[in-house]
Amino acid sequence: MMKPRKIELLAPARNLECGRAAVDHGADAVYIGAPRFGARAAAGNTLEDIAALVDYAHLFRVRIYVTVNTILRDEELAETQEMIWELYRIGVDALIVQDMGILKLDLPPIPLHASTQMDNRTPEKVRFLADTGFRQVVLARELELGEIRRIHEECPDVPLEVFVHGALCVSYSGQCYVSQACFGRSANRGECAQFCRLAFDMEDADGRKIVRDKHLLSLKDLNQSDRLEELLDAGATSLKIEGRLKDVAYVKNVTAAYRRKLDELFSRRKEYVRASSGEVRLDFRPQLDKSFSRGFTHYFLDGRNMDIFSFDTPKSLGEEMGTVKEVRGNWLTVAGVKPFNNGDGLCFIDERGKLQGFRVNRAEGNRLYPQEMPRIKPRTVLFRNYDQAFDKALSHKTAERRIRVDIELGECPFGFMLGMTDEDGLRAVLSFDYPKEPARTPQADNLRRQLDKLGNTPFEPSAIRLSLSGEWFIPASVLTDWRRRVVDKLLQVRRMTCPRETARISRRPVPFPVQELTYLGNVMNGQAEQFYRERGVLRIAPAFEKRPPKDAVLMFCKHCLRYSMGWCPVRQKGRSPYREPYYLVASDERRFRLDFDCKNCQMKVSHETD
Repeated sequence: MMKPRKIELLAPARNLECGRAAVDHGADAVYIGAPRFGARAAAGNTLEDIAALVDYAHLFRVRIYVTVNTILRDEELAETQEMIWELYRIGVDALIVQDMGILKLDLPPIPLHASTQMDNRTPEKVRFLADTGFRQVVLARELELGEIRRIHEECPDVPLEVFVHGALCVSYSGQCYVSQACFGRSANRGECAQFCRLAFDMEDADGRKIVRDKHLLSLKDLNQSDRLEELLDAGATSLKIEGRLKDVAYVKNVTAAYRRKLDELFSRRKEYVRASSGEVRLDFRPQLDKSFSRGFTHYFLDGRNMDIFSFDTPKSLGEEMGTVKEVRGNWLTVAGVKPFNNGDGLCFIDERGKLQGFRVNRAEGNRLYPQEMPRIKPRTVLFRNYDQAFDKALSHKTAERRIRVDIELGECPFGFMLGMTDEDGLRAVLSFDYPKEPARTPQADNLRRQLDKLGNTPFEPSAIRLSLSGEWFIPASVLTDWRRRVVDKLLQVRRMTCPRETARISRRPVPFPVQELTYLGNVMNGQAEQFYRERGVLRIAPAFEKRPPKDAVLMFCKHCLRYSMGWCPVRQKGRSPYREPYYLVASDERRFRLDFDCKNCQMKVSHETD
């Protein structure tokens, strides 16, 4: 019989508070930004906070991954090396990296994970990374289910990490240079300016307007909560929630929702098991549509589809509440079944296609009294992007994670012994020199009641056994002290015995799949260049951030506007009434040419220059 495969729910953490919330709400692993050089420059954390998160997470066998996934300048490598050693010393379980120059540094034996910024979408690339020494590979978001399955079948020994929830980049990760080109802010350096969330006009070669003032590159948010079983069967091992810039309410709600889904799956699919310890108990019902989202999509999991974009707005719509039925002087009624709350934030798309919003001052059933009456018409669809009651509930303690323990009170020649054995089989036993004084009344109930009091610890009794030869009197204060000392001992044992993987980069250079790297290789420093040359790459261009090539493609997108318009000549046999090439025109009149690579099923975005 095959050994069950451990499945990891991987949650984001902007800071220590979010990291602890992720652990409490069911994460098996948490990823968090390093003090520097993470792909979210605004989400750096101190070593002290990361160490505190490691200490807390390891009690539950939850792993901590730290992102060091930007490309690095030569002068930054020494600082990066020193920081990596510090992260290793505080117990971090793995690093998520992009820059191959890191692999040429003097590294501790810490596992490395290949960031999605490396553009990991083929079995050949995944096999190269694994043979080089990477312990886990983060796949590109654009992959279809069959492509994930093929990578797993050809690389069955490689843990594959796939995104299951959160914001989507319209360009392949690591292959987007438009923010650097337009604003001097490199996405590969953690400073993305969110160009893809802007509004554009779309014009043809003759200057005719095809679309006006729409968010043509802004995608809906990913939600694979109903596809988890298929992803696991295809070979995914780690299921990743996007959101290192999201707040703690988002982390709580989304992590808990996926934890619940996975636990239900594991209860009937015994070949899959959790990758951490401790039972999660929630004080709320998680609902994904109550956290930030631009609407949900499965993206390309089933191939091309028309539900991935939301051209009207890049902002959060939230949950659909119903349609406006009647509008009067200072109130309106809504046809829907979901209840409203005083203070709710509602939004809608107006007749010009723009997102509008208002706050509910008072709700009386389906009659709403806004703080300021919006210009809204009957039959308009209403969404709630701020649920006052739900948000208030999430502001309090909403979960606790407990490790089951068996407790045994027994005797020893000079007194008593107290032991605890946890659900992972770890045991702490202490002996106490204390006289055996006969009690006047039966003591079993009182002893169990005192031993059961583990409320402010991570432990919860599953069984309490009394192995006593008589009715002995042990004062409650004494038993409380014994219990506290055994708990402290078991906590110490759990921290000392938390499994920690080690890994080294292969000393034997594995040939890279190609012999030439363009600017798309993101080679920023001399160490990265040396790494690739040692692996057979003959021609290496510098990173875009180091020397921008003339007429470079700035974005490589599987999302295709020609397909979205119904004009794909391959899949839809469509015919456009407009003459190519098409252009996106920004509000500042900058123009971006669209080219369509049908062979590779990609749309390319380039900056038009004079």
